[in-house]
Amino acid sequence: MNELFVQALPILKKIEDNGFEAVFVGGSVRDALLNRTIHDVDIATSATPDEVKSIFSKTVDVGIQHGTVLVIENGESYEITTYRVESEYVDYRKPKEVKFIRSLQDDLQRRDFTMNAIAMNMNGDMIDPFGGQQAIQRAMIETVGNANDRFSEDALRMMRALRFVSQLSFTCSDETLQALKDNQDLLKNISIERITAEFEKLLCGVNVQEALQLLIDTNLFTYLPGFSDKKNELIQVAQYDLHKVCNVDEKWAVLLYYVVNLNEVESFLRAWRLPVKRIRHIRAILQAVYHENYDDKMTLFTNGIDCSLSAIRVSYFLKHQDSKQAEEQAIEIWNSLPIHDSSQVNVNGTLLTEWSNREKGPWIRETLHIITTKIINEELPNNTEAIYKEVHRCNLI
Repeated sequence: MNELFVQALPILKKIEDNGFEAVFVGGSVRDALLNRTIHDVDIATSATPDEVKSIFSKTVDVGIQHGTVLVIENGESYEITTYRVESEYVDYRKPKEVKFIRSLQDDLQRRDFTMNAIAMNMNGDMIDPFGGQQAIQRAMIETVGNANDRFSEDALRMMRALRFVSQLSFTCSDETLQALKDNQDLLKNISIERITAEFEKLLCGVNVQEALQLLIDTNLFTYLPGFSDKKNELIQVAQYDLHKVCNVDEKWAVLLYYVVNLNEVESFLRAWRLPVKRIRHIRAILQAVYHENYDDKMTLFTNGIDCSLSAIRVSYFLKHQDSKQAEEQAIEIWNSLPIHDSSQVNVNGTLLTEWSNREKGPWIRETLHIITTKIINEELPNNTEAIYKEVHRCNLI
């Protein structure tokens, strides 16, 4: 039994000592069966939230309306969720009502895929009423019960299916695949933020090529922001093994290289609700990829080493070339720069206005850029006296 399960056993025992049932469920059990790394464990119980709170002295109501209580025990925190069934779903995402029950099998029956509907008791015995272990052995994604029903209840499950194809290198059963095609339009009911979260996990999986191909084959791509008319571009991207790209922003850069023009990057990623800081970072990577001036000192300084290395990796990846030598060269140039941030320049706008007796204005930024460029190119030492002489010599103020 995995160490995290062993660590949580006293929680299960305490619940059972009080006359209730408690088991490990969901992704942690699935990942244990796959020998994948487990980061936390999910616990389900026949005890109601109030009964859980009566058993443990330190609890937090993190999602009590859905039956989840956070239990803090011996410095560790555990989410414990009451067995439940869900009424009809609204907006193809949320159940209208949640009802707490005592039956583990009924709780497992409401879950999305058979591989996620396996429970494990404190003795390590598996409770698997829907054949999840067999599905895992066959590397198959199967829904619990009718696939059309599961996807119409929660349309995000379709993106989750493709995400698992990418992460686990599983394939979809024939019924699951057909249901993805038949229910594709339901995805329009799901919030962009949730779609983005699943899509980024998909991009980071080891089997991302197959997942992207399924995204195309099922037509689900037409319901992703900005992709409705980009089938040919996506087909091109699917030829690349994005798993070999370092991080998710670099994966976005590869994707966008084929999908949009540079001046469209910001509006495209805003539609995906990405944070502004990440949007600017991804755009800067792409801009550097287009210009391919990685060994230019001022470009390195302006973009920063992280962005520059990302641009090198993306550019060489697109050309099917090894980027190691170019990365090493960029790092060497970066380390040789006299400064690495504009705040390190030994002059500022206030000093420039004092020297010039001029009012503040756009000229300050222009002058600081000229000074910084000269310092970066080692045409001017970075000390106040030398800078003072240079701005007067060149009539910069």
